[in-house]
Amino acid sequence: MVTIADYRGKVKPDWCPGCGNFAQLSAISGALTDLKMDPKDTVVVSGIGCSSNMPEFINTYGFHGIHGRSLPVASAIKWANPKLNVICYAGDGDGFFEGTQHFFHTAKRNVDITYIVSDNQIFGLTTGQASPTSELGMKTKTTPDGNIEKPLNPLTLALTAGATFVARAFSGDAIHLKEVIKKGIQHKGFSFIDVFSPCVTYNKINTYDFFRKRVYKPEMDTKNFAKAYEMALQWGDKIPIGIFYDVEEETYEDRSPVIGSKSLIDQPLYQLKPEDLAEFL
Repeated sequence: MVTIADYRGKVKPDWCPGCGNFAQLSAISGALTDLKMDPKDTVVVSGIGCSSNMPEFINTYGFHGIHGRSLPVASAIKWANPKLNVICYAGDGDGFFEGTQHFFHTAKRNVDITYIVSDNQIFGLTTGQASPTSELGMKTKTTPDGNIEKPLNPLTLALTAGATFVARAFSGDAIHLKEVIKKGIQHKGFSFIDVFSPCVTYNKINTYDFFRKRVYKPEMDTKNFAKAYEMALQWGDKIPIGIFYDVEEETYEDRSPVIGSKSLIDQPLYQLKPEDLAEFL
């Protein structure tokens, strides 16, 4: 029997007290426990950032990659062994700046992985620069006179790219967050979950209080692309969270003539004859 203690990593989390990443760690561990998944059957892949230390703090297989490049690694792991449950974890800087192109193409391909982004609307690890989701006019180390760029909308980007599961949650509501993550893991296809995760050290605008006053959970028609897109555009006094879009489509693995027929780990390595190898060398 799997318990949440089985997912407790040997390294103690060192995030700032109050960081939303603690709730996400708890929610991911809780979701995997509720789904009765053995830790050995899950891989957590990350890039670079405060949030991207996640593989060190959870007892599963893990890979800590370079900035913005976690999705190609996660895809390769899934293609090599589709039996694995692959979770990719990033921050808004890592995922929506350096990793934007990978985000778009992984969603377009509908790779069967779960992509969770801890979105605190600031670069936290590098101490407070504007990120792709920072609000217009926000004053940061890199924008002392106010951010002049409009913030990126991760949900509309995911929908446009072709993600088959698009959701948003809030670290201040850990129970709801866990349930959304469970649905994302169970979904066959590319699951994207954008998580509002206040940075208590460097972002004094998008705080827990900011989101608690605004987030709400409307009823959503998760099969209707147009409605999902319309809901994803809502921002202001009311900000919706929950599952926006959830449809079943063929995955990249289903369409691949190589991966679909037999896992790469189950296929024999090409055997070179000694004379061929000698000529090659």
